[in-house]
Amino acid sequence: MDTRFPKIAEQLLLIERELRVQGWWDVVPPSADALSSVEPFSVDTLDFEQWLQWIFLPRMKSILEQDLPLPNASGIQEMAEMVFAGRNVQGKDRQLQALLKEFDQMITASR
Repeated sequence: MDTRFPKIAEQLLLIERELRVQGWWDVVPPSADALSSVEPFSVDTLDFEQWLQWIFLPRMKSILEQDLPLPNASGIQEMAEMVFAGRNVQGKDRQLQALLKEFDQMITASR
C-alpha cells in the first residue's frame, strides 16, 4: 500500500465535507449521459462541484480501496481556480480550493 493512502483518504473526506457545508452536494445523481462525458472534468455535462462529487471522489475512493496506483499528477486546484474565477461565490470557494491544493500536493509528494 502506498504510504500516502491514509492522508489522501482523510483529505477526500474533508473535500466531501466542504462540498456539503457549502451546499454544493447533490442528493440526486446526474443522468448516465452526463456522467459518461469524455471531456476533462466533464465540463460539457457537469458543474465542477458535480464532477468532484460524482466522478472524482468515487474514482479516488475506488483507487484507495483497491490499492491501485495513484495518479502521477493532479491539477484539480487549477481547474477550481478557473471555474470559480468566473463565478460570484463571494469567497465560499476558498476553503475548497485550499483542500484541493493540498490534495494536489499529496499526489505529487514522494512516496
